[in-house]
Amino acid sequence: MLRINGLTAGYHGSTVLHGLDLAVPEGTVHALVGHNGAGKTTAVHTVAGLITPRTGQVTLDGVELTGRPAHRIARAGVGLVPQGRRVFGGLTVAEHLRLSHRPPPRGDRDGRALWDRDRVLELLPRLAERRGNRGADLSGGEQQMLALARALLGSPRVLLLDEPTEGLAPVVVDQINSLIGALADEGMAILLVSPSPTVAALRADTVTVLTSGRLTARLEGSEVRADPSVLHEALALG
Repeated sequence: MLRINGLTAGYHGSTVLHGLDLAVPEGTVHALVGHNGAGKTTAVHTVAGLITPRTGQVTLDGVELTGRPAHRIARAGVGLVPQGRRVFGGLTVAEHLRLSHRPPPRGDRDGRALWDRDRVLELLPRLAERRGNRGADLSGGEQQMLALARALLGSPRVLLLDEPTEGLAPVVVDQINSLIGALADEGMAILLVSPSPTVAALRADTVTVLTSGRLTARLEGSEVRADPSVLHEALALG
């Protein structure tokens, strides 16, 4: 389980995230929603080690991750799919996959599922068709699938997804949401940053609302699916 306790973080002397608490058990999707500037990306970047927290604690199955460098957090089992995809325009799909494959050390696998190129291409067959194409030549949806493949090739137990459906066509959004569900069904813990309450509610087991870096509501996903207005009301109150 990924657990975050009292996490405070920010940039250049300003505080963006104020004492966040949340937990993401294995096999579940925890959606983090809020208006622009609410602190959602700051939260996932802090968990991933891209920002050093000021206070608080991040643990994975009881193992302390707080303040570790990003590469060590990744090796511990945390994968990040960043907002905006950030693929390398001059590298082919095949080169991205080759460079991204990092199985955990033999004595440090902790029962996590191992991913290799064949397994990733089976899950994302469009990448197999495009393996000789450069990142700059891919569509937005294909770039998002490539960003997801890169993260999976680290064999994570926790996947941090920062607005993975941003700017994509509805049919691709449906594909990404199906992939998220399939990964959770396999036992992966997923922390999903979503710009859209509707997207967040589709598969989330838990929905946390952030307002100005503070937790202002926590809802069960089943409750939101039964009555989407409860999430919209929580966002409006923020």
